[in-house]
Amino acid sequence: MADFTIDFHCEDGGRLPQHQELLHDWIVETILAHGGQPGDINYIFCGDDYLHRLNVQYLSHDTLTDIITFPFGDFPLVSGDLFISTERVADNARDRALPYVTELHRVVIHGVLHLCGQGDKTDEEAATMRRLEDQALLRRPDELTQPDER
Repeated sequence: MADFTIDFHCEDGGRLPQHQELLHDWIVETILAHGGQPGDINYIFCGDDYLHRLNVQYLSHDTLTDIITFPFGDFPLVSGDLFISTERVADNARDRALPYVTELHRVVIHGVLHLCGQGDKTDEEAATMRRLEDQALLRRPDELTQPDER
């Protein structure tokens, strides 16, 4: 496997995840399970305002979202910048009555699946995306399923 990095960054209003080494390994395993070649990935955890500005500036979408994915190349290379609003993740977790960490991991893998070529624009694509997210969540190491103590 070629050299690559998966880095975790925090920007305006964001919150870094715990157990970053385990998260890194789980992300790589998910990429490999989908036939991808891991490349450089930057996760940028930010607040709603930060991600909203990116959504307006780069995608012309004047809405809140939990993730925006900017690929660096084409599959099978899985590489890009993934911006995640931890505020949106927390709100979605509350709305779905899920632990924050479960919703965060769902969004983390959602971005990877986009980099693997999985869309979510149609109902059929969205259903496939949800099924693939659920499958990946079932393969998380037990340590990643523990509640975030912070």
